[in-house]
Amino acid sequence: MTDTATILDYSKTLYLPQTDFPMRAGLPAKEPEFVKRWQDLDLYRKLREDAKDRPRYVLHDGPPYANGNIHIGHALNKILKDVITRSFQMRGFDSNYVPGWDCHGLPIEWKIEEQYRAKGKNKDDVPINEFRQECREFATHWIKVQSGEFKRLGIEGDFDNPYTTMAFHAESRIAGELLKFAMSGQLYRGSKPVMWSVVERTALAEAEVEYQDIESDMIWAKFPVAGGRDDLASAHVVIWTTTPWTIPGNRAVAYSPRVAYGLFEVETAENDFGPRPGEKLIFADALAEESAAKAKLTFKRLRTVTADELAAMTLAHPLRGFSGGYDFAVPLLPGDHVTDDAGTGFVHTAPSHGREDFDAWMDAGRDLEARGISSVIPFTVDDAGYYTKDAPGFGPDREGGAARVIDDNGKKGDANKAVIEELIARDALFARGRLKHSYPHSWRSKKPVIFRNTPQWFVYMDKDLGDHTTLRSRALAAIDETRFVPAGGQNRLRAMIEDRPDWVLSRQRAWGVPICVFADDNGNVLKDEAVNARILAAFEDEGADAWFAKGARERFLGEKANEPWTQVTDILDVWFDSGSTHVFTLEDRPDLKWPADVYLEGSDQHRGWFHSSLLESCGTRGRAPYNTLVTHGFTMDEEGRKMSKSLGNTVTPQDVIKDSGADILRLWVMTTDYWEDQRLGKNIIQTNIDAYRKLRNTIRWMLGTLAHDEGDEVPYADMPELEKLMLHRLAELDEVVRAGYDGFEFKRITRALIDFMNVELSAFYFDIRKDALYCDAPSSVRRKAALQVVRHLFDRIVTWLAPMLPFTMEEAWLDLHKDAVSVHMEQFRPTPAEWRNDELAAKWRKVKDVRRVVTGALELERADKRIGSSLEAAPVVYIADEELLAAVKDIDMAEICITSAITIKGEAGPADAFVTDDVKGVAVVPERATGTKCARSWRYTHDVGSDSAYPDVSARDAAALHELARLGKLVA
Repeated sequence: MTDTATILDYSKTLYLPQTDFPMRAGLPAKEPEFVKRWQDLDLYRKLREDAKDRPRYVLHDGPPYANGNIHIGHALNKILKDVITRSFQMRGFDSNYVPGWDCHGLPIEWKIEEQYRAKGKNKDDVPINEFRQECREFATHWIKVQSGEFKRLGIEGDFDNPYTTMAFHAESRIAGELLKFAMSGQLYRGSKPVMWSVVERTALAEAEVEYQDIESDMIWAKFPVAGGRDDLASAHVVIWTTTPWTIPGNRAVAYSPRVAYGLFEVETAENDFGPRPGEKLIFADALAEESAAKAKLTFKRLRTVTADELAAMTLAHPLRGFSGGYDFAVPLLPGDHVTDDAGTGFVHTAPSHGREDFDAWMDAGRDLEARGISSVIPFTVDDAGYYTKDAPGFGPDREGGAARVIDDNGKKGDANKAVIEELIARDALFARGRLKHSYPHSWRSKKPVIFRNTPQWFVYMDKDLGDHTTLRSRALAAIDETRFVPAGGQNRLRAMIEDRPDWVLSRQRAWGVPICVFADDNGNVLKDEAVNARILAAFEDEGADAWFAKGARERFLGEKANEPWTQVTDILDVWFDSGSTHVFTLEDRPDLKWPADVYLEGSDQHRGWFHSSLLESCGTRGRAPYNTLVTHGFTMDEEGRKMSKSLGNTVTPQDVIKDSGADILRLWVMTTDYWEDQRLGKNIIQTNIDAYRKLRNTIRWMLGTLAHDEGDEVPYADMPELEKLMLHRLAELDEVVRAGYDGFEFKRITRALIDFMNVELSAFYFDIRKDALYCDAPSSVRRKAALQVVRHLFDRIVTWLAPMLPFTMEEAWLDLHKDAVSVHMEQFRPTPAEWRNDELAAKWRKVKDVRRVVTGALELERADKRIGSSLEAAPVVYIADEELLAAVKDIDMAEICITSAITIKGEAGPADAFVTDDVKGVAVVPERATGTKCARSWRYTHDVGSDSAYPDVSARDAAALHELARLGKLVA
């Protein structure tokens, strides 16, 4: 042995991976450093400058409320948006993300009122603009907090210049949009039942309620027949309701001409109150027995009651004569909403307390007047939930004061009890009970709401807009022209638009943009462009506070100040605010465009922001402000339960970031079926940590390997087939990645890339090529081609994943590209057409099939400890399948199977050979490798010692050592 060989440490002659990229990510500590680096670089501005001549792709941000720390829903939402904008930015677009905040309305006003109550302070004692300033300061604080939290998630956007609905310019533009509705005749003052929060003292939109299960009183009440055939004259029509408190507001009973009704006579009664034997009652035939059971009665059916008889019938109110009220006739009205699925087949109709009740009453208006029945709708309950004078005996004239439906704390008042007791006293109660059912609650106070008739400001849904369209028809047409992801969102939004009533815009609050119109006593709006101009100019300079400033009426009306115009003080629904954000962002900012390419929000926004934006834009511009709507679900715990503090199952983004890092949270988002509800908890986080660790280690190995890359380029034609196969897979993945980003199918991308990295790179390509990359000579074409492919793999995988895992991919990119500004300034690499080689891929699928049988046989050998490393093996492979044999004919299968040698025989294997069920025609007989183990590559060969300079290594390794020596790269 030579002196050189004696002192040589072969491990130092190998091109082993070398990198400072750590195996342990340390994301919680490292990520804030990147946030600071991006801020110091002013990366946002650099991105804008770099993309200034590219076509724009705009995702318009749905504004969260500025009233607290972000929760997991915010994190999910913002991460999805960030991935979209980053992915389009890296694919040739100027994809500018402008974050926004919703600052008006109850969520913030409620917080200030809570602070007042804690201090014993009365909101009504504070000047309105002073109160509004406190709301503004509260929102400003939380915008700053949430901005920091969003940046910590890795969100990139114009956080220095976000949009807010409380900015003076925004308030002026929101007011301008309202005035467009007013001037075009779409705005009107009307009286309709709306959902009303007694606790918050304001009307609510459908988007501001959530449904919770409650247990309610339910009653069956008897309405005496006041006119009809003799055998009906003494009968009663029975109704069923879960809101007994609405009985004083009853003005009709609805029936269906499609339901079969009968006249029934009570035979026996075993109850403490209610019908007695001989009493006659009218029910839907399908519900009579069930109703009788509720009242502990037995019936006999006397005859059919026809629809014509019901139409001609008039009833008396069950409270007739009580406290000098309720002496009016109660008509029977046909209604499409009446069925015989539940109840009695008759529907109690209180037009001041229900939409369908109101519609049925209004539809019957002229007929009622012709029958001498007043069509006036009473206001039976006030804003605090108390009965009014329109509910005689229960209102202010009641001994002890007016009964109340709901109190200030959202608890049930005494109204139900009072009504039920009076019905019993007047022998008007058929039966009573309790029912658990879903009921609307304010999503802010979490307290039940009531339906209450109040004067409000509305936008017509079905008024002709002068071009033979209505707001409803325009919105439905816009839905047909919008792309929905997932597609089911289209039907959801369409159903909501088809069925929705007129849009109620007014709220009885203090914080927000006012309904800045002047109206006469009949609700007619002043249409004066000069007045409007003064209003909008003031709002632009001073904000909407100008409407509430002293002397505002005279200032805005000018010469019309002496005319009898009343200044409206209601506040706009905050959904109108957010529905107008497209105006003062997309239209007004030169760095954006209208309409937006995409809106993305949770599925609840089909009745929220998607909905209000659609109506606002269709009412003023005739089309939707977006081309695509993407919807995500909600985050549940690991057992599929809704997260709640009371259950202790909440997961906060702050905790995940502190413990694991934002990229782990982002990886979870990217690997979920976010179109549906997702699950999150400790075990799911750990699963993503494990997946991330494998992904990171693959990138780390590439970085270590590329430390030896000198940038040599091997022509495609000269590359080994294995490298061509990897380039083909990159071409396939390029299509998957781009189509996935276009389709917002992020799980498809992550699944494809993670599987590729784990299965095709770590367990196949890298495993095979480690020998060549570590041991081949510097001049080896095989080694240079492999380095070139690893370089392509790294550049593409890291840029493809950069929108999803911005911190990790930035760290990896800067580790390799020391002089780069940021991976986020890069573009996805183009794919040469020659890389796509389907014929080669088909051949290598067969090669892999054969390899799988060989590795299966060697696994058994290892398990039985007959070999340690696969390099100790030299299996004999029998291939009876001609196609498989042809595929491996010119392939070095020993290299592919990582054995020291291999023998291929084109025949069936012996009976005791190893076979698998999924690859037919291949059998393997394991054999131990012969020859001598190379001290450098550990392969067993018969040419170890053939070079006297290096007598303990193979000829290949000796040649590599000689080349390294010539280059001065041998280390003793």
